[in-house]
Amino acid sequence: MQLPFAFYGGERMNILAIGDVVSAVGCEFLRSKLPAYKKLKAVDICIANGENSAVGNGITPTSAQYLFDSGVDVITTGNHVFRRREVYDMLDESDRIIRPANFHKSSPGKGFTTVDMGFAKVGIVNLSGMVYMDRCDNPFAVVEEVLPQIEDCRIKIVDFHSEASAEKRAMGFWLDGRVSAVFGTHTHVMTADAQILPKGTAYISDLGMTGPKQSVLGVKPEISIEWLRTGMPARFDTAEGECIMNVCIFEFDNKTGKALSVEPVIIEG
Repeated sequence: MQLPFAFYGGERMNILAIGDVVSAVGCEFLRSKLPAYKKLKAVDICIANGENSAVGNGITPTSAQYLFDSGVDVITTGNHVFRRREVYDMLDESDRIIRPANFHKSSPGKGFTTVDMGFAKVGIVNLSGMVYMDRCDNPFAVVEEVLPQIEDCRIKIVDFHSEASAEKRAMGFWLDGRVSAVFGTHTHVMTADAQILPKGTAYISDLGMTGPKQSVLGVKPEISIEWLRTGMPARFDTAEGECIMNVCIFEFDNKTGKALSVEPVIIEG
């Protein structure tokens, strides 16, 4: 009989990654589902992308703390992280929220963090893509600068916040065998390519999102349609109704840092 993870003696680790959390409705849905799911899957570390967790856009200390209080251990972000100036001090002071490492060095915050589990140390890196994204340094060059700084971490996780699937796939193969997992965020649509790459790195192009199911990336469909159809400015109000939480559960071997399994899941209300 296979025992619950808590009795494995530290041989394996389960890490849960949650797709972009959208506004207050996404935060509330996450809180309603996460505690039970963490218990069900014996989750050791929970990572969520929270760059859209504030009402309107961006992330605030209030929305970040809400995610932490709901069971998220580390928050990654992306191109909207600096939309709300009130989060700047938190980015500088907290080791539980990170921004892309390839943003300018003068930017608030840091691009990676580490979590010491006692039986294993985990390094988490945030990167931003270059294709159709805000200006940033080359992520392939920057990740080479970051990896030596988390060399003592047996398990290494990368959130690549990027628009283009080709750029994400290239990053996955570039890091294959050197990190434990590469997952993409930003597009808010879960991709169907979850896999373990040839050298042992778990990969998925995009986790998806946590927010309203009947929406365009969390926005009311009629607003997005009008904006795309006419090109006129529009206020992107968050859609209402039933929510989903797109997640991926990764299992790793603590001795090798290699991925054992990757399971994308859509949690509905």
